[in-house]
Amino acid sequence: MNTVQVKNTVIGEGRPKICVPIVGKTKTDILEEAKKITTLPVDVVEWRVDWFDDVFTTEKVLETAKELQEVLKDIPVLLTFRTSKEGGEKEISVSDYAALNIAAAQSGYVDLIDVEAFTGDEVVKTIINATHEAGVKVIASNHDFFKTPEKEEIIRRLCMMQEFGADIPKIAVMPTCKQDVITLLSATLEMSEKYADRPIITMSMAGTGVVSRLTGETFGSALTFGAASKASAPGQIGVNELKQVLDIIHSSL
Repeated sequence: MNTVQVKNTVIGEGRPKICVPIVGKTKTDILEEAKKITTLPVDVVEWRVDWFDDVFTTEKVLETAKELQEVLKDIPVLLTFRTSKEGGEKEISVSDYAALNIAAAQSGYVDLIDVEAFTGDEVVKTIINATHEAGVKVIASNHDFFKTPEKEEIIRRLCMMQEFGADIPKIAVMPTCKQDVITLLSATLEMSEKYADRPIITMSMAGTGVVSRLTGETFGSALTFGAASKASAPGQIGVNELKQVLDIIHSSL
């Protein structure tokens, strides 16, 4: 299993790394959130740029990214425009989505880019290639806020992301029952043991799926999302509590 290093953070070894979202609407809000995060046990910060009021003005995105990097210093920044079709705040055209992600990668102000795997195969490959040429890592992602696909389908999607060349495949699904959580964990285990040659991220959302955010080291998920203030997805746990549990599990394995 290859690891992925972003700044001083190595994803894919030891306990799952903790990622915290920033969901501010203005630059001031975003930078204030970032300052608070620097006091917390956080490994990666996800800037959910789809929440940003000025997201469709690339200059303002890059200006804010630069200042965000200056505040966070050694904490890696993951830039994510989560589209409305995958649970995000705004709609965006495919061409604008590609242009924004590539511009962010080329700016040097972010360390990882999230690319939604079902944006269209050629567009996804174009974004991944351009991002890699800029020396930035890629998380390919897929989110289902309504259901949990069958185990084989979860594995198929993760394998597809790996074949696209993403550094880290990610899938988040919604459980409709407790069995769905077991399906997600079973798919994670099988993917990590049989098919993955790089770190993967998986989670079952909402309260029913909380256990999946805690047991990544056991089943094979390399990063988990926690909340510093406002959660960006259902089921996120406070960062301090999350780290405490992850450390306990890590020390017992």
